[in-house]
Amino acid sequence: MRRVFSSKFFNLRIVLGFILASAGTLLALIAFGLYSRTSALAQNANQDQRRDYIPPVIGNSALEDKIAPWVMERTANGRQAEFIVVLADQANLSRAATLPTKSEKSRYVHDALWNKSQATQGPLLQWLNARGIEHRSFYIVNGLWVKGSRQIAEALAARPDVARVEGNPQIQNLPQPLPAVEADQQQAIEPGISYTHAPQVWALGFTGQGIVVAGADTGIRWTHNALKPHYRGWDGAIADHDYNWHDSVHSGGGDCGANSQVPCDDNGHGTHTIGIAIGDDGGTNQIGMAPGARWIGCRNMDQGNGTPATYIECMEFFLAPYPVNGTSAQGDPTKAPDITTNSWICPPSEGCSTDTLQAAVEAQRNAGIMMAVAAGNSGPNCSTVTDPPSLYDASYTVGALTTGTDTIASFSSRGPVTVDASNRLKPDITAPGTSTRSSYRTSDTAYASLSGTSMATPHIAGAMALLWSARPELRHDIAASRTTLNNSAVHIQSASCGDAGPPNNDYGWGRVDILAAVGPTPTPTPTPTPTPTPTPATIQVTIQTTPAGRAFSVDGANYNAAETFTWTLGSAHTVATTTPQAGDTGVRYYFSSWSDAGAISHSVTPTKNTTYTAKFGTQYYLTMNAGTGGKVSPASAWKTSGSTISISATPSTGYSFSNWTGSGTGSYSGTDNPRSITMNGPITETAAFIHN
Repeated sequence: MRRVFSSKFFNLRIVLGFILASAGTLLALIAFGLYSRTSALAQNANQDQRRDYIPPVIGNSALEDKIAPWVMERTANGRQAEFIVVLADQANLSRAATLPTKSEKSRYVHDALWNKSQATQGPLLQWLNARGIEHRSFYIVNGLWVKGSRQIAEALAARPDVARVEGNPQIQNLPQPLPAVEADQQQAIEPGISYTHAPQVWALGFTGQGIVVAGADTGIRWTHNALKPHYRGWDGAIADHDYNWHDSVHSGGGDCGANSQVPCDDNGHGTHTIGIAIGDDGGTNQIGMAPGARWIGCRNMDQGNGTPATYIECMEFFLAPYPVNGTSAQGDPTKAPDITTNSWICPPSEGCSTDTLQAAVEAQRNAGIMMAVAAGNSGPNCSTVTDPPSLYDASYTVGALTTGTDTIASFSSRGPVTVDASNRLKPDITAPGTSTRSSYRTSDTAYASLSGTSMATPHIAGAMALLWSARPELRHDIAASRTTLNNSAVHIQSASCGDAGPPNNDYGWGRVDILAAVGPTPTPTPTPTPTPTPTPATIQVTIQTTPAGRAFSVDGANYNAAETFTWTLGSAHTVATTTPQAGDTGVRYYFSSWSDAGAISHSVTPTKNTTYTAKFGTQYYLTMNAGTGGKVSPASAWKTSGSTISISATPSTGYSFSNWTGSGTGSYSGTDNPRSITMNGPITETAAFIHN
């Protein structure tokens, strides 16, 4: 029995031993697995650290406070959204206020913003590029447009160099004017233009000459008869859209498509607003406030729908324009416009942050660019100026009058601004804004009648162009210029939204009167006293070139953009230019004449406000190549733009002509010999021959 017992005990020991050994092995494997996983996580963490990765802290309220609610909502359930990542380190532009000229202001502001973005965005760009995350960099606001998931938004918000992650919603409520009414009936000078007393300023010789107004809107039909002669990119013969047009719509775009290479309007709103600022067909369609000014444009809306990113991109282009298909790295602040007209909104009710656009608007002001902005069409209630950019102090905000009267239009938004707790008085000023006839997109001769603060705003942009052409001492002094228009306005009292004023929250300082602004200093009001009117002993003289951008000199100082001078009446000055002048590859410009018929360098003694224009023709280089077995004619040379050239190929003995291969606008590829081509750009023609 003991043996039986002993045998059973022995077998039990074996079983227990096996179980213990197995358990030990299992524990060892588990330990090894945990160690291996920990090691892998550590390696991944180290790798992510090397890639500048900061893991999200889910549930951290401080982190979530940095992300806009719109972003959190649109990235729920694994969805992706577009957002604006604003960096913590923003440029200080305060020194710009101490600089006396626009060229100095714009150069300083551009360089300060650009250098800040280059110095601070590198690690963030590296992080995004390493993960293949779609993005686009801005510098007018030190930030980036990013498309990504909630995880990406949280990881970005967790970074110490990121201040906030804001939404990039599609804004679908462009300030809506009344439906367009086709208006083919010519009315010579439009009633709204007359009501501002602009024609009386024209009679003094001031039409906006030397001033550039930019339109940020749905685009512009640049070939419209009332707009084309005033486009900075048109020299009377050739269009040059570089530095004069940008499209911030990169997908969609309606019948203009995306990334339009030429100014195009997919809605009609933008063509209408820029016409009110500068339009004039040279006949009886005098639709614009400042017909002597030039315009450039940027499309910031896709069929009437914009985003904070498209709005920022256009403001960045205006700060330092760059070529079509170029980048902001090529931006040239010397080509910045003087004034921008902005009839668009970015409502917080649709996810637009009140902070996102503010830095861009203030950058334009610091650069000496006047930004006229529509108040919006949410009236008649008080505190309906709620949407960027109309609510900002840096925006010169415009309300609408019923045209021909001093009565505020019922739709015009009112102040005070309460959405940001500032209680800021808005609008700043009012102008005609109902039944306003202007250019329209449907054809080069189309006109339409629209109503809205969108129509009032370009009246003010044009008025500022007239003021600056008449009083160059105010040019780009934004505060003094606003004060001058405010003080000279027809003051209209109203206590419906606060103090009766002026100013007040219905009319601002009142209805613009540009003749009074140009004339003697108005009676002082509580605002700062404007700079005194120039004495009659001085005149304003503008020197420019056509096409724009050609070099010239005045009294030995060199310029490459139109410049207006204040000269003593009767004084003599030397104006000169050079010829030929190089353009893009294969393009050059040759001097044709001065508008006063003077020599290429000559003395002028103007006796009134005037403009001298150096006129240039354009030449393109024709490159002629012959393959083995023949020769070509004519020889390679510069040819006048638009000229017709006969090209021919002569084979050598034992060879036959095969074909032409051409490149460039107007070139020919084919078997005709001889063949005529038209020089619409640089052309290369190569003749091929075959052995018989």
